[in-house]
Amino acid sequence: MFMQEQARFITSSVQNEFENEQLGILRELRQRLHDTLIDSMQEVEEFTLEDTNWLSSHLDKLLNQIIVNGNVIITPEQQQQLVLEVIDELAGYGPIAPLMVEPGITDILINGPFDIWVEQHGRLQRTAKQFDDQAHLRRFLDRIIGAQGRQLDARHPMVDARLHDGSRLHALISPLCALGAVVSIRRFYNEQLSAKSLINSGFISRQMLEMLSIAVSAGVNVMISGSAGAGKTTLLNVISGAISEHERVITVEETAELKLNHPHVVPLETRGTNSEGQGAITLRELVRTALRMRADRIVVGEVRGGEVLDMLQAMNCGHDGSLTTLHANSPEDVINRLETLAQMADDKLCRETVQHMIFASVQLIVQVARLKDGRRAVVSISELQVHDGKHKVTELFAYKRAQKDGEHGLHYATKSSTCLSKQIAQRGYDAVRYEALVSGE
Repeated sequence: MFMQEQARFITSSVQNEFENEQLGILRELRQRLHDTLIDSMQEVEEFTLEDTNWLSSHLDKLLNQIIVNGNVIITPEQQQQLVLEVIDELAGYGPIAPLMVEPGITDILINGPFDIWVEQHGRLQRTAKQFDDQAHLRRFLDRIIGAQGRQLDARHPMVDARLHDGSRLHALISPLCALGAVVSIRRFYNEQLSAKSLINSGFISRQMLEMLSIAVSAGVNVMISGSAGAGKTTLLNVISGAISEHERVITVEETAELKLNHPHVVPLETRGTNSEGQGAITLRELVRTALRMRADRIVVGEVRGGEVLDMLQAMNCGHDGSLTTLHANSPEDVINRLETLAQMADDKLCRETVQHMIFASVQLIVQVARLKDGRRAVVSISELQVHDGKHKVTELFAYKRAQKDGEHGLHYATKSSTCLSKQIAQRGYDAVRYEALVSGE
């Protein structure tokens, strides 16, 4: 028995050593092929590099020469893979190119050149993808960031960028992290999620979505809160479809992620500083700009700073039906965060004044969460009410989590009373149906 186990161990060790040796050979061949292509570029017209078919054929010829001269033996499949990898190095995303198109992946996390993780279907998992070394990873970053006129160096060790497909990239290097270059990519999906898909996935119930649609149509101010990746932007995109096509919508974001289902949208996007540390345009400046652009609705992708104060004033002064998102773990936490951010923007404001402004501006808080099994769900819809001068957060819908992972939980109405029926009726929408949905009928 011991001899069999020892034989198995030796066989496994030899096999692993052979596989590592093969990977080293392929890595070296790819680097040589890349260098040879660069050396041959003086004889090649620049525009031909954009022709993928020609480039693939040219790389095949160069690789055959390297194989013959170096007396290297590789399979036709490995040869084809090397050519594809070099093409990805030139015009794509290098080793992570397959991850950028694989369905279900929302985030790609690069912790140095040899440790790449993805979040797929709500779960974090390590991949077998790797960069060759730190220099290889830095070349990848420099190519992407340099194309946008940005820098990543000792003076600028942290950078945000948007990829050509709309995905968002954040990168930092040492001395901020001992691992070297660390990259986080939030993938952007072109396909628009429908209300039906959200209902079928258990993210939200049909009654809750109908209730939110009536509220948004009638100009109720809605704030969606939750953690990163919980589905705030997804829900915002869907409920925006309830906004009348006769209204003008101005969106304000740090990085364009919103895809509102509306014919009249003007997107505004912040700008970072240039290489000289100047020229930045902040969210707060853009919110103020939106107020001068004859906006019927203002949608802020995420409030996280002084723009909170301007957003609350806009909600309370003629821009009914505005929408925004916020990082918070509960409706009560939303109020606390709004108070803190507003007082940071203007330290002369007292807590009571800010709280009064919040309850006069924000009417519904929709809480979304990422569950332990990776699924996402709306876990609460609450209404901010004022009774006899007292502020109250009333939960209209709640969520009962499933006992087993992978099963849908239960959304249900708490049958609490609502104070929004009068506003909805005044706007000409079905207040009776709204009350019926809130009461669980």
